[in-house]
Amino acid sequence: METETATRWLTNAEQCAWRTHLDVNRLLTHQLERDLQPFGLTMNDYEILVNLSESEGLRMRMSDLASATLQSKSRLSHQITRMENANLVRRENCESDRRGLYAVLTEHGLETMQKVAPHHVASVRRHFIDLLSPEALAELDKALKPIAEHLRGHRGKS
Repeated sequence: METETATRWLTNAEQCAWRTHLDVNRLLTHQLERDLQPFGLTMNDYEILVNLSESEGLRMRMSDLASATLQSKSRLSHQITRMENANLVRRENCESDRRGLYAVLTEHGLETMQKVAPHHVASVRRHFIDLLSPEALAELDKALKPIAEHLRGHRGKS
């Protein structure tokens, strides 16, 4: 049994930084989501389209796509079904593993990605990149990398 240790409460400065991070994360995600709505896409849709468009053969195993997008396999399956109905992706069987499936970007999905990407990048610039100086952006990248690496190492762990 673990011994109980005293809680290390956040200082005022730490609390301020943490809450600012939460605010920025929620507000930025909400805004990017709103900017994708005119195209009939969600951030999840866009993330899947990006992953598939950057993959060899415009395809990924469903299990790899679930891992890349941090979605459960069942949630991804529902998402892919919705995207199949919009003709953005299709499923294909994996020849080397009868239980495996690929998500494949359709021609319409690729055309959609090519149409939406410039608008999404402009949104990211308008609401994030262009609000920071190059120096601040470099510092932010430097500050966040250790956190991202730490969390990647703890995926799936409690």
